[in-house]
Amino acid sequence: MTLPPNVYDAEAIPESARAEIERLLSSGDLFRYTAGQDAPVSKLEREFADTMGAKYALAVSSCSAALFLSLKALGLKPGARVLIPAFTFAAVPSSIVHADCVPVLSEVGENYRIDMEDFAAKLEQDIDAVMISHMRGHTSDMDRIMELAAVKGLPVIEDAAHSLGTKWHGQNIGTIGKIGCFSFQSYKLLNSGEGGILITDDADLLAQATIMSGAYEHNWKAHLARTPEDEAALKMAFDHWQNKLPLYNLRLGNISAAIVRAQLAEIPRRVTDGRRNHDYLADKLEVSPWITVPEKLGPEERAPDSIQFNLVGMAEEEVRAFQDASAARGVKVQVFGLSTDNARAFWNWEFLGKAPSLPKTREMLMKACDARLPARLTLPEIDFIADALIKAAQDVMGNHRAFGT
Repeated sequence: MTLPPNVYDAEAIPESARAEIERLLSSGDLFRYTAGQDAPVSKLEREFADTMGAKYALAVSSCSAALFLSLKALGLKPGARVLIPAFTFAAVPSSIVHADCVPVLSEVGENYRIDMEDFAAKLEQDIDAVMISHMRGHTSDMDRIMELAAVKGLPVIEDAAHSLGTKWHGQNIGTIGKIGCFSFQSYKLLNSGEGGILITDDADLLAQATIMSGAYEHNWKAHLARTPEDEAALKMAFDHWQNKLPLYNLRLGNISAAIVRAQLAEIPRRVTDGRRNHDYLADKLEVSPWITVPEKLGPEERAPDSIQFNLVGMAEEEVRAFQDASAARGVKVQVFGLSTDNARAFWNWEFLGKAPSLPKTREMLMKACDARLPARLTLPEIDFIADALIKAAQDVMGNHRAFGT
C-alpha cells in the first residue's frame, strides 16, 4: 500500500546554517544591533535586497509587522482607507486596523485575482492607499493596478508573503509597488519559523520603518545600502527622523536571520521545483470535469508552494463530501469558505464589523480548494495526490459522469 506524501514538513535547514547558529549560541550575540553591520540580520537585509534588485531592506518579526510599518511609514492619517482584495489572510486587514486605518475590500474573481471592474469602482471611494495581496502566489493584473493607482496618486504596498520568486513581466514581485513585504513563516519559500522583511527604493520610507521597528538611538547605522549614493540618501533620512517617531520593537533576531541567509541560495531551485510540481498536478487534475485549475495571467511567472483549484458543478453538500473523500484518500484539502473560522474567508473577520456584500468572492471561496504542495515533493508523490483528488471527485459525483459516458 502506497502511503500519502507528507506535505506538512518544511525542507530541512541547510547545514551551512548550523555553524553560524553555534557561533551565535556560544557568544550569546542574539540581538541584531550588538554586532552592528556585521550582524546576521544586517547581512540578510543587504543580501535579500540584492537578490530582489531593491535598494533597501528591513528585516522584522513578521510579514504582518512589515505591512504595519509600511502603512505607518507612508504617514497615513487615522481613518485612512486602504483598498485590499477580499481574498487574503486575516493578517492583512489586521495590519491595517493596527495602523489605525480602515480596510476596504475589493471583489475577487473565480481565478483568485482582483476583479478589476470592482477595484476601479472602489478607487473612487476616497481611498488613501492600496495593498495588493498576491494571495497564495496568484498575481493580479499589476499593470492595470499600478496604472489606476498612479492616476489617483496612491501608494501601492505589495503583500508578497506567498510570492517570493514570482515575476511579472520578468520583474520580481515585491518591487513593483512602493514597498514589498515578504514572510519567513514556516510554510513560506524561506523558513525561519517566524519573521518577515520589507523592501523599497525609497530611503525616507526605509528610515521611518527602521526607526519604528526599534532602531533606537543610533542603531540605524547598522543598516546598509547598495551604493554610496543610496547610503548617503539613507543617512540623510535617518538624521531627519531620529527621535521623531514611536518605537514598536518589531525587530528580527540574529538566529532567525542566520537560518534565512542559509536558504537564499536555494530560492532558484525551490522556485523551479515548485512550479514543476504545480503545473504537473494542474495538468493531471484537468482530466476531471469536476476540477479546474484557473490559468495564470500572461505576464506572470509563478513560484507556487501550494495548489488551488475550483470544484465544478457541485452543490455545497457535494463540496463537503469531496473534502471528506479526499481526506479519506490521504490528501487533506481545505475549502476556503466551508470553515466557520477560516482566516481567509472575509466574513470571518468579525473584528471589521458586518461583512460587506461581495458575491463574487463569496461564491469563489465556497468552491475554491487549497492543498499544500511543497517543492521537495517528487513526481510519484504528485501522482498519488492527483489520483486521490480525481477519485475523490468520482466518489462524490460518480464515475460514469466523470468520464463522459
